Amino acid sequence: MLIISINNSLNELINLLDQIPSSEYSNQCAALSNSTIGEHTRHIIEMFQCLENSYDSGFVNYDRRERNVLVQTDTDYAVSQIEIIQKSLNKENKKIELQQTIDGQEIYVESNYIRELLYNLEHCIHHQALIKVAVLQNPSISVGENFGVARSTIEYRKQCVQ
Repeated sequence: MLIISINNSLNELINLLDQIPSSEYSNQCAALSNSTIGEHTRHIIEMFQCLENSYDSGFVNYDRRERNVLVQTDTDYAVSQIEIIQKSLNKENKKIELQQTIDGQEIYVESNYIRELLYNLEHCIHHQALIKVAVLQNPSISVGENFGVARSTIEYRKQCVQ
């Protein structure tokens, strides 16, 4: 079920990227504190890539992402990277050690692949919500009502309707 939810979120992102002109994708947006839709998209993609690239070693540090400028400036390239991610998600669960430096102090946290996938899904949704703020300023771009909305919120709304 988790893989399905991740793929749904990533497909929503692909659908959005297919509508955004490259110029708008890489333009600074005041509503995003002058960051770009492309930068937020890159951040989503590179977090998933970081987990994928760290799977074999079992050690992941999300601060050591590639930060590939092409992902944040070229929508077609970004879509191709999302499609690669989607094909690589379905892996066996295993222990993962999360490494991070906080205020100059290295910390290590035990985790596992499924937990990190869940983290990446929630992280993806959070950045989609930010992207949605920028996109709603352009009436020619269509986003679904659940784009950038947490799965728990979607389920809660369904219950309220019944």
